[in-house]
Amino acid sequence: MIGYSLSTVKRNKAASIKNIGVRLGRIAIKKDVPVDEIANHLGVSTVSVYAWFYGTYNPKPNIVDKLTKFLSKK
Repeated sequence: MIGYSLSTVKRNKAASIKNIGVRLGRIAIKKDVPVDEIANHLGVSTVSVYAWFYGTYNPKPNIVDKLTKFLSKK
């Protein structure tokens, strides 16, 4: 969690685990994969990635697949 702010970690933990973006966020936080690295890899904004991690927006299924594969390699 070195690369993530305490605020980001708290917001992710407070969000519903039912949301796929929140679950993927927990994996990214645990593996300390930077949001900007995720955003660059997926071709999306960092704002979108944070929204997924906070459960305020759901990633599209094709993005979920790409992010899942990306995080599995980290």
